[in-house]
Amino acid sequence: MKHLSYPSLICLLLIVAGAYFWPNHGVDIDLMAKLQAPSMTHWFGTDWLGRDQFSRTMKALICSLEVGGIAAILSSLIAFSLAIIASSHERLAWLVDLLVDTMMSLPHLLLLILLTLALGGSSQGVIFAITLSHWPKLTRLLRAEVSQLVSQPYILLAKNFGKPYWQVLVQHMVPHLLPQWLTGLLLLIPHAILHAAALTFLGFGLNPNSPSMGVLLSEASRYLIIGNWWLALFPGLVLILVLLLFAENAGRFTAKLRQGQSSC
Repeated sequence: MKHLSYPSLICLLLIVAGAYFWPNHGVDIDLMAKLQAPSMTHWFGTDWLGRDQFSRTMKALICSLEVGGIAAILSSLIAFSLAIIASSHERLAWLVDLLVDTMMSLPHLLLLILLTLALGGSSQGVIFAITLSHWPKLTRLLRAEVSQLVSQPYILLAKNFGKPYWQVLVQHMVPHLLPQWLTGLLLLIPHAILHAAALTFLGFGLNPNSPSMGVLLSEASRYLIIGNWWLALFPGLVLILVLLLFAENAGRFTAKLRQGQSSC
């Protein structure tokens, strides 16, 4: 942990914890205070119903983190499982490679939209749409790692000593793949959050009445032309900041992992 950037990691944790424990959910309507600019009372201003935009942004951030985080975990588990399955037999490896190539050849945003509509368009639809569309790249990376592992001397010796495949898998391959899988998961989370926001911004997925970053930005776009800039500026800045902090800490973790492997 000493190689990680403590300021950025602490900043990320403080933002997420503050958003989660923020007491105001931003649902109180005050038509007498609608469309007010940022002030000491309302840090991010208010929307067209007089709701506090800071509170709505905090709860929208938690919603987007939950959707993106769950989708990233499920997608990375699919990638890990397919990489393991592909290592068991050549025909299965060919089938997994075919699935990866097929999924990566499809337009990504169009695939997300179609999957969201096919799965019902709810928050569960967004989660499963991102899950089913984000595993191919990580699967390919883990497949490359597995291909190198199976030719390592200790793997070959374990097989020559008569150990069953599942035992070689559990004792030798899975422990080596877990750090790469965790790194891929951390790098996948910002992409999942951004694509969840993009889907909700376009009107697919989450209920417009439930706060999410995409919903806030989509609603704010209607009021930018009349000068209510704060409705889009502050939610957008919070989303960008969280994504950058996630990406930075994931990148530093990756660099630390590679450094540790090279020193072994």
